[in-house]
Amino acid sequence: MVEVQNLVFTRRDGDVNRAVLDKLSLSIAAKEQVAIVGDSGSGKTTLIHLIGGLLRPDSGSIIIDGQNITQFNDTELALYRRGLGMIFQHYQLLAPLSVYDNIVFQAQLNQLNPKQSDVKALAERLGILHKLTALPQQLSGGEQQRVGIARAMINKPKLLLADEPTGNLDAAKSEEVVSLLRELCEEQGVNLLMVTHSQHLADSLDRKVTIQNNRAYG
Repeated sequence: MVEVQNLVFTRRDGDVNRAVLDKLSLSIAAKEQVAIVGDSGSGKTTLIHLIGGLLRPDSGSIIIDGQNITQFNDTELALYRRGLGMIFQHYQLLAPLSVYDNIVFQAQLNQLNPKQSDVKALAERLGILHKLTALPQQLSGGEQQRVGIARAMINKPKLLLADEPTGNLDAAKSEEVVSLLRELCEEQGVNLLMVTHSQHLADSLDRKVTIQNNRAYG
């Protein structure tokens, strides 16, 4: 499903280029759920953004379902991103929109029109059916992240990228959210790549990959 080969990504640091990832390779099987861990600044989020097509590497390949996305032009990359699910630490909900509209907004931008029945079924599964008319500021942190999960899953993606999805939640809410995330991915056969600082949450996934010294281990 995901094959990363000899990935190099550098970032300008003053007058020099600093290696963030250096010849990093990683293989992830179909439907596998993988935690990505490592120290702050190790390149975890950079790796997620590269796989998500939000950044381009200096060299190396990222092969998703047999296609090397590093060779995509901007239009092809935009089409690729439409098929992904992405969850963020800071939720990134649109304050003026209701929960329902937040869930479907990105899908509609991508010219997809989720059925109302599908939205309600997913919201019920996530325990936010009674919140569909609420605004984001009326929700708890855990509820906001559940909206983020619904938004990411409504397109039925094959690959879900989660960047510190529990970073703003307490331990109990974190376990709750990750458990729901795992169950949904298992039910829908979705690959999950989750960046986390929590070793406990990382251990609950199928496999743990550590980013260290600009490379991936595990």
